[in-house]
Amino acid sequence: MKDGFISVACGAPKLRLADCAYNAEQTFQMMRSAEKAGVKVLVLPELGLTGYTCGDLFYQDALLREAEEALKTVLEATRNLEVVTALGMPLRVHNKLYNCAVVIQKGRILGVVPKTHLPNYGEFYEKRWFAPAPEEPENLPLLGQEFVTFGAGQVFRCENLPELVLGFEICEDLWSPDSPSVQMAKDGAVIIGNLSASNDLVGKDAYRRQLVTTQSAKLLCGYVYAGAGAGESTADLVFGAHQLIAENGTLLAERRFDGGLLVSEIDVQRLSYERRRTQALGEGTGAGGCEETFTLTEGKTKLTRYISPMPFIPEGKEDRDARCREILLLASLGLKRRLEHTGAKTAVVGLSGGLDSTLAVLITGLAMKMMDRSLTDIIAVTMPCFGTTDRTKNNAVLLAEQMGTTLRTVDISQSVRSHFRDIGHDPEDHSVTYENAQARERTQVLMDIANESGGLVIGTGDLSELALGWCTYNGDHMSMYGVNASIPKTLVRHLVGYLSRDEEEPELHDVLEDILDTPVSPELLPAVKGEISQRTEDLVGPYELHDFFLYYIIRWGFAPGKVFRLAQHALGRKYSQEVILKWLKSFYRRFFTQQFKRDCVPNGPKIGTVSLSPRGDWRMPSDAQAALWLAEVERLK
Repeated sequence: MKDGFISVACGAPKLRLADCAYNAEQTFQMMRSAEKAGVKVLVLPELGLTGYTCGDLFYQDALLREAEEALKTVLEATRNLEVVTALGMPLRVHNKLYNCAVVIQKGRILGVVPKTHLPNYGEFYEKRWFAPAPEEPENLPLLGQEFVTFGAGQVFRCENLPELVLGFEICEDLWSPDSPSVQMAKDGAVIIGNLSASNDLVGKDAYRRQLVTTQSAKLLCGYVYAGAGAGESTADLVFGAHQLIAENGTLLAERRFDGGLLVSEIDVQRLSYERRRTQALGEGTGAGGCEETFTLTEGKTKLTRYISPMPFIPEGKEDRDARCREILLLASLGLKRRLEHTGAKTAVVGLSGGLDSTLAVLITGLAMKMMDRSLTDIIAVTMPCFGTTDRTKNNAVLLAEQMGTTLRTVDISQSVRSHFRDIGHDPEDHSVTYENAQARERTQVLMDIANESGGLVIGTGDLSELALGWCTYNGDHMSMYGVNASIPKTLVRHLVGYLSRDEEEPELHDVLEDILDTPVSPELLPAVKGEISQRTEDLVGPYELHDFFLYYIIRWGFAPGKVFRLAQHALGRKYSQEVILKWLKSFYRRFFTQQFKRDCVPNGPKIGTVSLSPRGDWRMPSDAQAALWLAEVERLK
């Protein structure tokens, strides 16, 4: 439960049709296994105490009595288990029979949820035996409990973790346009369990998977789906024990044609944050009418779910390439619109031979092609100075020439030396003045060339640099349109790599590959024996870590302790605890002190869910204190 992670499971116990005693034993044994595994919420299949395919046996009084006895057995056998479990059974209420989810914990019935939507088409014939859930809930005596709430739409709230609210629906309820889970989510449910007995057909698993993930995305919830499996009648149908666990549109775990438990963790803090941020669900009306409470022992949930070490980058090559194509399209469309609106005759790009400026000129080239304009309308400017190496200078020149841009080389070393004399700065003093004077001179050159050619200066700085403030105020910090502004550094590399692989011209491919192989550096300090002496990641830390921090701090609002825990889980094999904490502290310190730079950044296209634009996304006072966050980082040591 620590950090909002709730261990959940769906299970498919072994089953014998109409053998309620056997099914009860299999049920409580699975509950014990779940408890031992640290599971807090367990969802079992529809009508699991009898079997779904009993047919007209549901008319038999003996079967219905035995189902109630089976529930009694399960309750007695699990009095010491705190796992909240939803199991399926038929239940008689007022001379009607209902297909129900019975929610239990510690030998007590928390509530009974009848199925709302009964399928009565194709292979389904439920209206022959069952009645749909009544419109209003009521309290009933059941198995010695004086009051048990019976009704659809109930929610179950954890008293000692208010963010954890559960709701349950049954199979067809998910398929229906007015699923009960919609109202349950509005009433606060962040985890929805579905007890199902959906048979398997060719292609049906994909549709079911889509339904579950879409519902979890639409309702900003976790969705735990438990399908019936072995033991159901296969006279005409096959039940594949399809089990699915999803969170906000992401499939966390899945299994078919295999019984047992499927376990993962749902992050209710993350879901609650997203609901607060979007206010998409509005306020619950209480239409469900009922809320029951329970408690759980607090502790640290073991993480088994996958945490990507690079959250901005899809894992699979096909997905990654598709993401790259979309980002390049969005960025180039944004620039195309700006160039057309301003009537710019040229686009001026400072080309250093590094990754960021390479991506910027490539995006600019795509925008020019969209407008059927010659790439000679791109003015690529190289501005060598004290730290420029032959490798980066030559790569910049080759890139500009192979693309067919207009290349200009402006050596700024004499201008910078003159500026040093003007302000009385010793050129041997390689302090921040020495570095930033070069960055600001380069920006002045670019701006003036843009004025001279009737063009716009295209910014090259990326999202990661903006988050860290790793840019010179009114130097590389400034442009007339920043095409990389919402692209993190780890993604910049993949975009250039994608374009390199797609490049048919061998010379251009080779120069892009060499740029990818060049250490990231601002090249503002003198080279040593012709090699780069200033490596950015040695100074500010690995961008792999900073982009990970950026994603979870800005996108999800996680506290330092949780960010650190996730970083250890995802990147702990590569970086030690001490290294992660060092750069996490550095990230917070830099992020808070450098907000003033983000307050006045140029326009640039938003391409992902994380952006630091002061106009469309991130609004933060420049004088906010980092003490609260830094103190928590210190406590983690």
